Amino acid sequence: MPSPDPAAARRAALTPARVRVDGHQRTELGEGWEAASCAPDACATPAEAAAAGLEWLPATVPGTAAGALRDAGRWRPGEERDLDAEDWWFRTRFEAAPAAAGEEMVLCLGGVATVHEVFLDGELVHEGDSMFAAAAVDLGPLLRAGGSELAIRCRALGPLLRVRRKPRARWRTRLADNGLRFFRTMLLGRCPGFAPGPAAVGPWRPVWIERRRAFAVEELELRPRCEGEDGVLAVRARLRTLGKGTVSAADLVVSGAGEAEAALRVRREDGGVAEVEGEVRLPAVARWWPHTHGEPALHEVTLRVAGAEWEAGIDAGRVGFRSLATGAGPGHDPLEDGLDLHLNGVRTFARGAVWTPVDPVGLAPSRERLRAALEQVREAGMNMVRIPGTAAYEPQAFHDLCDELGILVWQDFAFANFDYPIAEEGFRAAVEAEAREQLSALAGHPSLAVLCGNSEVEQQVAMLGLDPELGRGELFGELLPRLAGATVDAPYVPSSPCGGELPFRPDRGIANYYGVGGYRRPLSDARLAAVRFAGECLAFANVPEPSGVEAILPEAPADVVVHHPRWKAGVPRDAGTGWDFDDVRDHYLGELFGVEAGELRRYDHERYLELSRAVSGEAMAAVFGEWRRAGSPSGGGLVLWLRDLVPGAGWGLVDAQGAPKRVLQRLRPALAPTAAWITDEGLGGLAVHAANDGPEPLRARLRIALYSDFERAVGTAEEEVEIPPHGCIERDLEALLGRFADASWAYRFGPPAQDVVLASLDRLEVEGPDPAPLAQAVHFPAGRPAGAETAARLGVEAEAARAAGGEVTLTVRSRRFLYGLRAEARGLRAEEPWTCVEPGVERRLALRPLAGEEPPSAVGVGALNLSGRVSAPIE
Repeated sequence: MPSPDPAAARRAALTPARVRVDGHQRTELGEGWEAASCAPDACATPAEAAAAGLEWLPATVPGTAAGALRDAGRWRPGEERDLDAEDWWFRTRFEAAPAAAGEEMVLCLGGVATVHEVFLDGELVHEGDSMFAAAAVDLGPLLRAGGSELAIRCRALGPLLRVRRKPRARWRTRLADNGLRFFRTMLLGRCPGFAPGPAAVGPWRPVWIERRRAFAVEELELRPRCEGEDGVLAVRARLRTLGKGTVSAADLVVSGAGEAEAALRVRREDGGVAEVEGEVRLPAVARWWPHTHGEPALHEVTLRVAGAEWEAGIDAGRVGFRSLATGAGPGHDPLEDGLDLHLNGVRTFARGAVWTPVDPVGLAPSRERLRAALEQVREAGMNMVRIPGTAAYEPQAFHDLCDELGILVWQDFAFANFDYPIAEEGFRAAVEAEAREQLSALAGHPSLAVLCGNSEVEQQVAMLGLDPELGRGELFGELLPRLAGATVDAPYVPSSPCGGELPFRPDRGIANYYGVGGYRRPLSDARLAAVRFAGECLAFANVPEPSGVEAILPEAPADVVVHHPRWKAGVPRDAGTGWDFDDVRDHYLGELFGVEAGELRRYDHERYLELSRAVSGEAMAAVFGEWRRAGSPSGGGLVLWLRDLVPGAGWGLVDAQGAPKRVLQRLRPALAPTAAWITDEGLGGLAVHAANDGPEPLRARLRIALYSDFERAVGTAEEEVEIPPHGCIERDLEALLGRFADASWAYRFGPPAQDVVLASLDRLEVEGPDPAPLAQAVHFPAGRPAGAETAARLGVEAEAARAAGGEVTLTVRSRRFLYGLRAEARGLRAEEPWTCVEPGVERRLALRPLAGEEPPSAVGVGALNLSGRVSAPIE
């Protein structure tokens, strides 16, 4: 019989992530950390590590080995270093008084990557083998007077991957080392081709000491629901008293957007444990909405509990009340019909991006950095982000912020591509514990919209020609949906992609759509493919702004060209292919702008980069226009992905430093709650679309204008329209115009009668064209302008005036059409970063001051068809 595990005897229950208890003290162990590496198994104890003469570097916790190396100047993103080939030690000292009577002292570990051991004053107190498992250790009598040393050993994963394990995989992937299927760790950082490093190693989540007084909260479940116009919150909590007595009474209090309270039932068990449960009703409750469709109303939840000699409050965070359905009716099957999300009975076109870590090196961004990244999502008109199965679970702060900002969350469980050994007892137990922990943290968050079993497992199986049932199995077809259904109010889908006879066919279920993108299909494929919902889509090597290009090679930015090895290190590629996503983007340069990318790159590299910055945004905006129109079967799409992992032309809409790329600026008007766009219906002419996602009717003037030679007006028309709440309208352009104009240049009886077709939603109170329209769209019947003209040839004029609060108003006029206007000034941010200027029509933009920046003296005005820039002094 094996001897008892002394570390296991000290395991304690973690306080649920969203809970804060009055009188409990949480002390973060975030100071004084050091980190050092050694050969695998060279140092098995803290004493051996201390005596081995290792080089100890200052470290940040929460953080990683890569973060310590980066901060010490020993490594930078893009450089190769196999962190899985080394053991890593982290250590610090702290002081804490032992627990008094009626108290409990617990060491809490939010997460350590990946196989690890934890020592307190040289004694092993915890072992773990999952990056995703939090742990708590009852310190009991272990604390010493004068302070204690905490040490964490992260074992080298590389040698462990080479150990042969059973069961054998029924299929293999090129995504990453197939041995990783046995280890619960993040794949980002371990995927050659698109995420080669750094690997996550170290205490990436907080480490803290928790002093509990009177009682401990071991479980808390929140289940908000809507019943008619009312909101109902059901609560269940498991409390354990510390010392004598037990819980005698408990109340539930809801405040904020609505107020109510109710007494909870108390059921006492042996050992000082009590389970409290009950529910409270809020009449005519304010609903939670995604920000594009309404206000994300939230309610604060507090439990008041009392024992014979004490009482305390439990802050349980905030909840929201919303109804959520996968389609318009009960017969909607997401595996056949796709996701067509209805929030509070309203169809909600979901658009956004696949989330990547804000700090892919240290993995521990501050709440402020998370907020800034999510506000960037919101400002871009996106209302959903997806946490992919290749990444790590985000912290509680992330979900709190999504609740607050009205951003929907698609949450994958952390599985991707592998044949996971669910039949192995230990692995199954670890996965079940992981899922319960994550679901408990997600419960009650109104932003949670979709739970997904994995990323691309079903696709992997089907593309190998195997039985599709192998891709679902017990883990994704039974275990995870059962646990999810018992805990959260959000639909579960087994995989992305999934559905239909073959999961990668886009006209059924959930698709990974790369028809436009990797498969180099024409833009018309976005309609032909009949995408129901794209769990990921539209991957391009998106070129960053000049500052992002310079970051690729900071010591010699002028040397960076698109074939430089450092450039190519930041360009994604599929393993085993002879092309990368630069090649994909170059293909669409020819398709959309009519230029030969190789030749342009050869004789005008800067112009090549400028057109390359524009082309992926043009393609994405066109696709989202197809999917968003009223006649489309699509419920939405998520771009792969939001933020680059390393400097360069990655899939990100945002570069590795957090700066938006031109592609995001171009997408912003296409994704905005109030939007206008044009679709080419071939022989059917052009259709003008306008959307109003907001909760109130929108009255505006829909105006169209046609220009020949990019300058001469050849047709105008307007109509006063009222777009209903959460509604979309469509108009035939030539019906508005009152005559046939071959606006799409489909009949081609001669040269195109117009080169530019514009549509705008203007405010009714504005006489003539609105200098700052609610929305604007442009279409080029004969192709986009690929060349650039001088300011004199275009007739560009620009003025800038400073207003109260440091805001600057920029006014631009142009004799000829100005395509993709940009306003740039250090210290200012354009509220509308992408727009066009009609010939002879004034265009006005607001620029907001950035905190901490010196006010500029001038604004630079650029455009895609403008050679150089025009400077507008700020008056």
